[in-house]
Amino acid sequence: MRILLDTNVLVAAFATRGFCLDILQLVLAEHRLVVGETIVEELERILGEKLLLPATRVREVVGFVRDHADIVTPVAPATWPDTDPADRWIAAAAIVGAVDVLVTGDRDLLDARPAAGLRIVTPRGLWELLRAAQPGEPVEERVKRQARNGA
Repeated sequence: MRILLDTNVLVAAFATRGFCLDILQLVLAEHRLVVGETIVEELERILGEKLLLPATRVREVVGFVRDHADIVTPVAPATWPDTDPADRWIAAAAIVGAVDVLVTGDRDLLDARPAAGLRIVTPRGLWELLRAAQPGEPVEERVKRQARNGA
């Protein structure tokens, strides 16, 4: 399954080593990580300027993401959500990257779920989705089934 992790999930994975790191490891082990170029740029900025990580560590993290993800570069932002123009680039990356699931903690993106035509979940929602597949049922089929049922 193709999964896009938003900047906030990646920052938490690399900065706090908690649940979001577990999510990242699960995605890398069993699925395909997709990340937009704007997400990589924002990750680099936040780690260096806001969290004040050493430049060498920031380069390591960015290099790791580039080495382990499909990096997509949308040419234009999506038309949704209406609230934050930066989120439109994340939505565009999900669309261009043909992802099955966009994982975020961003309330604006999560609230845009009904209009998006794309599965958007929290990190906990992804964990539950991936771990709740019926025996023998491909996760992709579960995602499609839940989307049809409005879950």
